[in-house]
Amino acid sequence: MSAIQAQVIATFSRRMRLRLADGGEVTARIKGKRLRPVCGDRVDAEPIANESDWLITRVLERDNALTRPNLRGQTEVLAANIDMLIAVAAATPDPDWFIIDRYLAAAEDLGVDAVVVFNKTDIDDTSQSTTTALDDYRQIGYQAISCSARLGDGMDEIQNAVANQTAIIVGQSGVGKSSMINFLMGGEQQKTADVSSKSGEGKHTTVNSVMLELPGGGRVIDSPGVRDFAPALESAASVIGGYREIEKAGHDCRFANCRHLREPGCAVKAAVETGAISARRHESYRRLLNLTEKLEQPT
Repeated sequence: MSAIQAQVIATFSRRMRLRLADGGEVTARIKGKRLRPVCGDRVDAEPIANESDWLITRVLERDNALTRPNLRGQTEVLAANIDMLIAVAAATPDPDWFIIDRYLAAAEDLGVDAVVVFNKTDIDDTSQSTTTALDDYRQIGYQAISCSARLGDGMDEIQNAVANQTAIIVGQSGVGKSSMINFLMGGEQQKTADVSSKSGEGKHTTVNSVMLELPGGGRVIDSPGVRDFAPALESAASVIGGYREIEKAGHDCRFANCRHLREPGCAVKAAVETGAISARRHESYRRLLNLTEKLEQPT
């Protein structure tokens, strides 16, 4: 039998779980040591004669890849072929909107849709700073949802947003990402045991990453690495592109290479002064630009 296309839906220490085009699922090994499939990857795979396992022979071209530098300074791919990034803040811990802005910039860089979620409204939904921040995001075209994963309030909006999408849910520790995923999975606690048992690796096998099929439609790729993803942009140009309202206003700047900080004739600064661009977002842009340029400098 020749190789057929499949998608990686779970990764383990030594094997992967694939979904075939007909909806069937198989366990697979990886051919050689050079291939590095991740959850979400589309691959070529073929059955191994006289075995239940399949063999992954090729990783197909990715639409996008969620990456981070590892401890050796190399780029590590966490997930591939995602459609949506859901950036979560919450009443506790105190929301850090700069972190949310960094997630949104990463989504713009990946070329995927992004949704801002404010969780734990059952604790606090009256903060003026939170209301202002969410309104700022809506003004520039992002969907911003207030919810309580504990009570279920607003979760239907998130379900509707992720329907027919492959999403990742990111945010600071403690904002309720697991609670949100559990709710989207139908109120059941996430159980990787069933997936592990299918892998043939034993009940104590750690699932490194898994694509969860949501009962209401859509998928969520979940793993510790994805949840704690710390976005980093590679260039000043990607930072500018990561703030859509700044990039748009920048087309009217006097100088094509304007950094939108102190340059004369800067249309972005003028928009901040009139309130057309949020002063908080502009300060966030300045912080991320400075951080990115420092990382670009040779050590």
